[in-house]
Amino acid sequence: MVKEQAHTVRSYEQQLSQLRGMMVAMGRLVIRQTEQAVAAVVEGDTESGRMAQALDPQVDQMERDVETLVIRLLALRAPMAGDLREIVAAMKISGDLERIGDCAASIAKRALKVDAVPTDVPAGALRSMGRLVQENLRRAIDAQEQRDSARAVEVWQSDAAVDELYTAMFRELVTYMMEDPRTIRSCTHLLFIAKNLERIGDHATNIAERVYYAATGEMLPPERPRGGASSRA
Repeated sequence: MVKEQAHTVRSYEQQLSQLRGMMVAMGRLVIRQTEQAVAAVVEGDTESGRMAQALDPQVDQMERDVETLVIRLLALRAPMAGDLREIVAAMKISGDLERIGDCAASIAKRALKVDAVPTDVPAGALRSMGRLVQENLRRAIDAQEQRDSARAVEVWQSDAAVDELYTAMFRELVTYMMEDPRTIRSCTHLLFIAKNLERIGDHATNIAERVYYAATGEMLPPERPRGGASSRA
């Protein structure tokens, strides 16, 4: 009987370790996909854009695999306390990662359509926004891997800066289109790219909130720090 119990405990720990490994792999893949999407925009790297789109089915499959394992753990292992929070958070985080992958694929697709962008279109703001969003995503994934609540709070607090950059870009691009209608097509693609970057920032913040809850058992305030007048979609 004791031997059976020991085997059950080992099997449970192995499955929990497997889940953690899957989350690490999925997080790193989504970081890579996002980096490639941003490179496609700010560097005009068409190959990176194609690679970012090609990775999307793999991200989708990883989310399904995580969900399958989580359901198995919940149904057969009846986890408690911290383990339960971690397992449920993993399923929710995998959903956020999958949606980040969708946003990255959309950015890459748009990047391949942007052409003849005048030099005074605010590419610098787009580059800054891309860097900040990537940094927040990497920090959110690091917090998830290390179960680091302090780092999760840092990501949560940084969301306002992403909102401010998006709002500034939106206003500049709309003004540019009004002044020169010939740029409407390219600027429209850039607006969609900026919005997808802002959404990636939101999902990174979601991940940070879930990491914080899993690590501490407490919720961050429901009202996030806001920047500008960014609208949510």
